[in-house]
Amino acid sequence: MNQMLQTIMERRSTRKYNEKPVSEEQLSDIVEAGRFAPTGGNSQTVHFVVITNAEIRKELRGLVKDAFARMELQEGQYASIQNAIRLSKRGTYAFDYHAPILIVVANRKGYPNAMADSACALQNMMLEAESLGVGSCWINQLHWLDENPTIREFLKPLGISGEETICGALALGNYDEKQAVKPRTGMKADYIR
Repeated sequence: MNQMLQTIMERRSTRKYNEKPVSEEQLSDIVEAGRFAPTGGNSQTVHFVVITNAEIRKELRGLVKDAFARMELQEGQYASIQNAIRLSKRGTYAFDYHAPILIVVANRKGYPNAMADSACALQNMMLEAESLGVGSCWINQLHWLDENPTIREFLKPLGISGEETICGALALGNYDEKQAVKPRTGMKADYIR
């Protein structure tokens, strides 16, 4: 098995991070992997906001928790959104798992490939993080709250303009111990020859 396929198969989402900092070189390499992801028509409109400031992350975490706490559970609602609402109402929700780095990924509003291009960038960054021994977790909560005026107002001075949609985010940090790789069967693939 080649190294890239092994990295893909071993990567898992990290939800517990330690205090050991991710080096500037590692962070730079991870962001570069995202910056050079493929984009539709080579548009290159994906925008990364890398937040390492602990106070900013803490304030954003509180705003996200408050936004979900104001929501009501609904029948048929996506399970992760229900979980965010429940934990926020209890006051225990940390959408970013207290990771020391959060990368917000945005793209042009109305651009048909915004999500696809951003997903390629997020995947590239997760795989580069794994290859460097850095834990990562794709975060959807800011995408779910993309139209929340409080969240948008908070992100504006950080560089997310009103002309952009938040497509996702990435939590990054070092883990205490590499979590056990649970076996995956993989998704279905049919070959038509």
